[in-house]
Amino acid sequence: MTSFEKKHSFNFFLLTVLLISFYIGGGQGGYNIFDDLVSKDIVGLICFFLILTVGISHGSLDNTKGKRILKLYKLKNISIFYLSYIFFALIIVLVWVFLPSISLMLFLIVASYHFGKEDSFLLNTDHKNNLYFFFRGLIIILAPLVFHTQETLEIFKTLLIKDNFLINSIIYLQNFYLLSILMSLSILVCIFFYKHFKELNLYGEILSILGLNYFFDPLFAFTIYFCFLHSVRHSISLSCQLDKKNLKNGFKKFLDKALPLSLITALLFILSLIFLLKYFVLSDALLKVIFIGLASLTFPHILLEYLVEKNGK
Repeated sequence: MTSFEKKHSFNFFLLTVLLISFYIGGGQGGYNIFDDLVSKDIVGLICFFLILTVGISHGSLDNTKGKRILKLYKLKNISIFYLSYIFFALIIVLVWVFLPSISLMLFLIVASYHFGKEDSFLLNTDHKNNLYFFFRGLIIILAPLVFHTQETLEIFKTLLIKDNFLINSIIYLQNFYLLSILMSLSILVCIFFYKHFKELNLYGEILSILGLNYFFDPLFAFTIYFCFLHSVRHSISLSCQLDKKNLKNGFKKFLDKALPLSLITALLFILSLIFLLKYFVLSDALLKVIFIGLASLTFPHILLEYLVEKNGK
């Protein structure tokens, strides 16, 4: 493990402390951009920019992994991978439009495991545990529901979720503190496994995630986590794979390889935003592009990761 990897958890914790300090300082008489109603669209655009740059770049080497899978099945035309990836992503968008509640629930479940697993890539491979992965990622999903229930539900509604049963169930669980109990259970499970997993600074990361979701609105909290913990960590992993001896050189290779697909994906997100602005206000359009767009990329990304891992590549 490189010194950079060892410092990553601490750096993320430090970033969280600085953001919270800025927030609290602004609330005590200073200018607080996060509470300024006029600036909500600005914060949304900042989140959009961060996700398009730092966030989605960690999946921009999927084409390299796709080539390995094609080679395994003795296929040489890379267009097969791109068309399959795009087709799968479009299917997710269509399913979300027609079955939004089911899509959301499935996405949250899959995302919990995905976040937990990829955030734990520094763990000793002999001690990987799917239960740990799921509960680790579940904290990220539950935190905004616990600390900002109404704001999170408003995001769900913006994402075409009109299922009263789903919305009322979440409100019921929160009113009886069941969501808080489940999140506490998730934290306890992670701490239990942490006795065996000494590589990660788990406590600092959990405190950071809880702090971000307590002080900030769900979109901003998720963006900071997604970009600067989840994505950066995965990018480190990819950089290490590209050059195991020199992380700096590996990171340069990663940037060169990630740039083309990152630019294409960012362009598609921007075009989608421009299209949605004809029918929705900026804040709603941003939420739809960010979360439904990420869902459409997450499912094929996870499937590809599974195929690569299954075939030992």
